Amino acid sequence: MDMNEQLAQEWTTLQNNHESHERSALVIKLVAVVLFAGTWLAGLDPLMGGALVLILWFQESILKTWQSRLAVRLLDIEAIIKRGSQNDGQPFQLHSHWLAQRPGLAGLLIEYGQNAIRPTVAFPYAALLLLAVIL
Repeated sequence: MDMNEQLAQEWTTLQNNHESHERSALVIKLVAVVLFAGTWLAGLDPLMGGALVLILWFQESILKTWQSRLAVRLLDIEAIIKRGSQNDGQPFQLHSHWLAQRPGLAGLLIEYGQNAIRPTVAFPYAALLLLAVIL
């Protein structure tokens, strides 16, 4: 298998995983809504529902951080293929590349926080937390 075929195989695998992360994020959002509604319907303290929402929000931010790492590698592969250079990049280097650029604990926490405040991640969590405070 030549380098371009290997890169194409890696791209396909990573793209499938990238899309899988998107579906998982949607499931986490739906679970947050159902759990919040369940705590409200059960007459439990709204702050309990809010705490569950926070946990799931942070969980999705971690998932989105993983997904963004896949996106970086996908873009690298696309650039290599576009340039058409056989010697420009090696296939199957996702973890080696990430490990070489891995931030420390503070960097990871900042990365998780940046993903948590993205509008596509923050919705519906911010709205549910607002409801928890209002109720």
